[in-house]
Parts: sequence; C-alpha cells; structure tokens
Amino acid sequence: MSLRLNAAVALLTALAMSSTAFAHGQGHALRRAELSSERHPWGQQGDPGKATRTVRVDMDDRMRFVPDRLEVRQGETVRFVVRNRGQVLHEMVIGTRDALQAHAELMRKHPGMEHDEPYMAHVGPGERGEIVWTFTEPGEYFYGCLVPGHWEAGMKGRIVVRP
Repeated sequence: MSLRLNAAVALLTALAMSSTAFAHGQGHALRRAELSSERHPWGQQGDPGKATRTVRVDMDDRMRFVPDRLEVRQGETVRFVVRNRGQVLHEMVIGTRDALQAHAELMRKHPGMEHDEPYMAHVGPGERGEIVWTFTEPGEYFYGCLVPGHWEAGMKGRIVVRP
C-alpha cells in the first residue's frame, strides 16, 4: 500500500472509532467541555464557572424527584447535582411540558434511543450526574425522567422562573 493510502485508511479508522464512541455515549465529557450556544424556550447551557447556586436533586425507584418543585430567577445559572438513589437508570431532563411529553412518547417507541443534550443527565444506579443551566425566560418549566414508563408513573418536577 502507498503511504497516502495508509494515511487515508488510518484517518478513516480513527473517524469511525470516534463516531462509534460518540454514538455510545463515550464522547459525553468531550462534548460537554464546549458550551453549547443553542437556546431553548427553557434556557441554555450554563457556564459552570458562573453558577450562582447548586441544587441537589435525588431520584429513586419510587419514580419521584426530591425536590419536585424549584424556583429560580430569570438569568440565574444553576448547577444541578443529580443523584440516583435507585437500582435502575434514571435521568433528569429539563424542558417544557409539551417537549417532555413528546420526548417521553418517542422514548416509549424507541427505548434504546441514544440522546445526550446539555439539559439532560442520565444517571446509573448509585451514581451522580450534573446539569448546569441558565434560565433565560420567565415561565413554568418542568423536569422529568423519560426512561420508558417513568414519566407516566409521575417522575416529574416543576421549575418556576421568576423575572
């Protein structure tokens, strides 16, 4: 094989391996190192260095969040430390009620679907995750676990963003 062909094969192999790692969640830390500028109705990814407070959120197999209601101020950046005290995978996903319900329905149809956004923390049993989020608009938003059946079982909470 020529040197140029060897280099091309090596590059393609490296790209394939890195895309496989991202598809299986291994790229999580790398992607989170760069702040997303994407805005959502419920806010945008926050800069961890600008978090004004930390909120601990516990999840468990009773399909509940503690606390299940939060108040924040518009423009506030919150670090959520999410702990799974249960025996099964749980997640905390922030959004509007409609967005979360639509996402929960999609997860029921495709339970193995990979998804990872800055407003999500997927947390294995006994582990911790983190979300740093800036709430840019006043209103009522929600968080929930979208593992199939968990949202429907009541695993949700409410966030009120005050001006």
